[in-house]
Amino acid sequence: MTSSQPSSGKGDRKIRYAVVGLGWFAQQAALPAFAQSENSELAALVSDDSTKLQELSQKYGVQHTYSYDQYEDCLTSGEIDAVYIALPNHLHCEYTVRTANQGIHVLCEKPMAVTAEECQQMIRACESNQVKLMIAYRLHLEPANTEAIEILQSGQIGEPRIFNSVFTQQVTDESNIRLQDETGGGTLDDIGIYCINAARYLFGSEPIEVFAMAGSNGEERFQEVEEMATAILRFPDDRLANFTVSFGAAPVSTYQVVGTKGDLCLDPAYSWHGELKHYLTIDSETQERRFPDHSQLAAEFTYFSNCIVNNTEPEPSGQEGLNDVRIIRSLYQSIKSGQPVKIARLDEHQRPTSEQVIAAPPNAEKPDLINATSPSG
Repeated sequence: MTSSQPSSGKGDRKIRYAVVGLGWFAQQAALPAFAQSENSELAALVSDDSTKLQELSQKYGVQHTYSYDQYEDCLTSGEIDAVYIALPNHLHCEYTVRTANQGIHVLCEKPMAVTAEECQQMIRACESNQVKLMIAYRLHLEPANTEAIEILQSGQIGEPRIFNSVFTQQVTDESNIRLQDETGGGTLDDIGIYCINAARYLFGSEPIEVFAMAGSNGEERFQEVEEMATAILRFPDDRLANFTVSFGAAPVSTYQVVGTKGDLCLDPAYSWHGELKHYLTIDSETQERRFPDHSQLAAEFTYFSNCIVNNTEPEPSGQEGLNDVRIIRSLYQSIKSGQPVKIARLDEHQRPTSEQVIAAPPNAEKPDLINATSPSG
């Protein structure tokens, strides 16, 4: 395992985590990843499902389990240093603020929150309590994506002018939180955020205007959220990014950046496991490069633990999460009004680099799910 961050010089100290929320992604990706992290330990589980707590604590050897009503007990137990929040989007703000107020560090899943105001509240709570806040943009630590940034910066494809992406999947479980408005569901919040974030780190700047449209095939599962959405983001120097996301189409995960001399395509681009691929085309000649599977969640835990131990500020920060949420809210405003929406200047901040990359071994197994189903059923 490699990391640009220096060793802590503090022996074999491990950062102890509570995982808050034990849904599909937490069970499938996060819990198994602790075994692949050198400096992070799964110390507590938080859920209102007693079966999940009993079976998962036994499976992973976790002594400390809590219901949501017992969350303050978890935070003040002295048994944890950080939390990984994998709750529905509308709960991110509440649980981040409660965690920060008890002096515990926060790794929160994306989107950071439902509104920009909630994001700002989370940032203030963590700053005032002097705890670290990182938003779980796992691709900021992933070599296929960070090397894509370097390829663009190197000028190999000339001046990058166009970003185009398709990210789609079938969400067939009608009870899934991604299909519920009250939990902060919807295509832009759940998967559109990957396209938005990729365009931002590949262009290395912030959009100044957006336009979006939504569509639905009329199926009952799309009563509360759109089936699909298409968006255009205008960046400085009149660069354009466009993407389409859907919960009602076959699984596709790809992006392409077209420059004045060539193009770079990642297919798949956003997957949390498995092999990612580059297709770099210059002068009509295409080179393919494969990036092997590794545990992206273990990389996240390792990186955030390094930030805690070494007292360094995480990238991606709360500001990164806030900028994406501002863009998402502007896109929904455009859908509602049918008009382009100008975006007030977004704060510039640190961008992901290849120096952050951590290559952890893949998760050892695909665990059986307990009272949880994947979005695709």
